[in-house]
Amino acid sequence: MDSKIKRSPLFYVGDKYKIMRQIKNLFPKEINNFYEPFVGGGTVFLNIEAKKYYLNDIDKNLINIHKFLIKNSSNPNEFFRSIKKIIRKYKLSRSYEEDIIPARLKKKWKKTYFARFNKEGYGKLRECVNKNKKNDHLILYVLLIYGFNRMLRFNGGGKFNLPVGNVDFNKNVVNALNNYFDFVHGKKISFCSKDFRGFFSGRKYLKNDFVYLDPPYLISASEYNKFWDKKAEYDLLSSIDDLNKKSVKFALSNITHYNGNKNNLLIKWMKKYKAYKINSNYISYHDNKKKKIKEVLITNS
Repeated sequence: MDSKIKRSPLFYVGDKYKIMRQIKNLFPKEINNFYEPFVGGGTVFLNIEAKKYYLNDIDKNLINIHKFLIKNSSNPNEFFRSIKKIIRKYKLSRSYEEDIIPARLKKKWKKTYFARFNKEGYGKLRECVNKNKKNDHLILYVLLIYGFNRMLRFNGGGKFNLPVGNVDFNKNVVNALNNYFDFVHGKKISFCSKDFRGFFSGRKYLKNDFVYLDPPYLISASEYNKFWDKKAEYDLLSSIDDLNKKSVKFALSNITHYNGNKNNLLIKWMKKYKAYKINSNYISYHDNKKKKIKEVLITNS
């Protein structure tokens, strides 16, 4: 098996790319069905060999982009032609192909010239999405790549409201897309978009099935954690206990400490399982300072 770690082409918040090798080494060596109720950008499943993948995320737009990319895995050339057409139409930067940003702009805005250059075109593209009642998944993907922190965010009225980011459609994006297309093509992958409780409801597991969980972290301050509370945390830990009673192997990524806060519920619960310290080096988007985090991977095998 190729030991190179693949990164999701969504570059999503909470991406496990930097620690993938650490956590993968703690996963079972043989996996039948792979379950991931909080798939996010998908970096983890892209590095797992299994017979079938059951992937879920409560964010329907995120799941629809995954489905869209998988559909395009049979014809990547056509996908890239469509991407190029949008990028050129809205005059966005495209360093994977050529550098079109004027030297004077780079000189004036040394650290933010991508955002300065792409702001107008990105705004028009965002307006295009918000005028249509049905989201175009190709345009949503382009907005994600050029958007702030590479997130998907909508306001109460369903309008995409993320500002432009200081990012670009570069060679890393192209490589990640090609790796994604290569991996998913021909694989048995099932996607759904449910609350994790609904995802687990009524499931039957086979020998060597494996569940990986990377939920929102109760004590962190990320945008996508704001709807997660102690009730959700308790219900999730109870669901994992149910998996263990059924002898299903699992691994849970989480944090016990975050910038002075402690997750006492998790700390008490994890004592009955194996907990491994994960060396992470997360940087705050707000002030570029290293976050004080204690990250763990909790397993029953």
